[in-house]
Amino acid sequence: MPFLPVILWSDVLIWLLLLAAILLGWLSARNPLWRTAWQRVGRSRSGMASATLLLAFAAVGLLDSLHYRPRLAADGGQGASAQPAVYAVEVLSLLDALLTPLRTRNEKTYSAPLATRAHAKETIEVRGSDGRLQQTRDHPRLRYGGAHLGADEERRDADVAGRVLQALGLALLTWAVVVVAVCGGVARAQGSDWRQAGQRIWRSDGDFAWSAVLCALAALLLLAMPVALLAGDYHVFGTDKVGQDVLYQVLKSVRTALVIGLVTTLVMLPLSVLLGVLAGYFRGWVDDLIQYLYTTLSSIPGVLLIAAAVLMMQVLIDTHPQWFATAAERADLRLLALCFILGVTSWTGLCRLLRGETLKLRELEYIQAAQAFGVSSLRIIGRHILPNLMHIVIIALVMDFSSLVLAEAVLSYVGIGVDPTMISFGTMINNARLELAREPMVWWSLSAAFFFMFSLVLAANLFADAVRDAFDPRLAGSP
Repeated sequence: MPFLPVILWSDVLIWLLLLAAILLGWLSARNPLWRTAWQRVGRSRSGMASATLLLAFAAVGLLDSLHYRPRLAADGGQGASAQPAVYAVEVLSLLDALLTPLRTRNEKTYSAPLATRAHAKETIEVRGSDGRLQQTRDHPRLRYGGAHLGADEERRDADVAGRVLQALGLALLTWAVVVVAVCGGVARAQGSDWRQAGQRIWRSDGDFAWSAVLCALAALLLLAMPVALLAGDYHVFGTDKVGQDVLYQVLKSVRTALVIGLVTTLVMLPLSVLLGVLAGYFRGWVDDLIQYLYTTLSSIPGVLLIAAAVLMMQVLIDTHPQWFATAAERADLRLLALCFILGVTSWTGLCRLLRGETLKLRELEYIQAAQAFGVSSLRIIGRHILPNLMHIVIIALVMDFSSLVLAEAVLSYVGIGVDPTMISFGTMINNARLELAREPMVWWSLSAAFFFMFSLVLAANLFADAVRDAFDPRLAGSP
């Protein structure tokens, strides 16, 4: 077998969350109220444009969640085929395999975006007109960046411009094919011709904001195609201190952000829902106990509590190295531990909201009638309370995603985030803070991390607004 599959715990949780999302979609299709709410989300232009961008990030994260260890080549000679398979210690993902040129073509040190020479001057030897080697201070030529140009470095601008124009043409062609396919599908579904379907799509007259999806897809293609076409021979976003491609780093950071945002909600949700509903429904000493618990937890500064928990977890990992076969398993455990710590320390806000809503719901007539007829508390909670709380849960989960992504960046910046060997937006920003003080300044690592993180957080916030407007009962009747 050319590779050995590796299953990390975070991979399992990500794919389980994907199955949970599919199950939620199936349940929403069967529930008229939920189906109507999601249809309102589908009619939101900002929501569908942001959902298109989020799907692109999700695709990168899923590709990076299929891990394996490649098989090492056997020594040549007699009996090589009879030797047992030996696999590399390094754990790679399907995204690593697709980005092999970016992952393997490392330079010596810093280089600017699309540069053919290093960022800082070095003492190099050049052959003078008399044929002798002379030492001089100059920017050395990169090993891979622009290597296809040879000695004719002046062709770089023309080469970049030609590739960008070619990529833009390919992006527009791909977008036109998608538009034709969408118009054909809408025309067949509505029994109209293509012209009428195109007009309805552009005006967003139907039940789905196709125009926003197509515009967002066009923007993605116009940005991604030139980057993909240039990345084969240039470092589009430059390189960092050890010469690693920054574009590769920001793409690898997407999975870390998704794990932090999604798995943390998986930890936070059971605590918030269970304790909030119990406190609001039973009241009395149960309510007092749960209020005392989350009030005490909220009174402790969050950063100090997280720092103490992370340091205790790090001591446990350092004292048990035999638990981990590879460095990836060690980094993955720390990532999951950070998700668990963030979930345990951030459930109080949603719990307080659910408690207040449950207090209001338990006073309604139909719940009091159920209590009068002797219906059990467990059945009342499952049949009448929880379904009326789901809009709050869905809104809170979507809105908390962006705050958790930013929390990882802040924690990694102060040194208590993910493992230093794991690439994330926080570690990139943390490593770039000293680069800004260099002369000449290295700005591209911070800029690339900020741009991708900003795009992810902005898309999550816009989608959260669309979900809130659709699921909030107070806004259900608004256009």
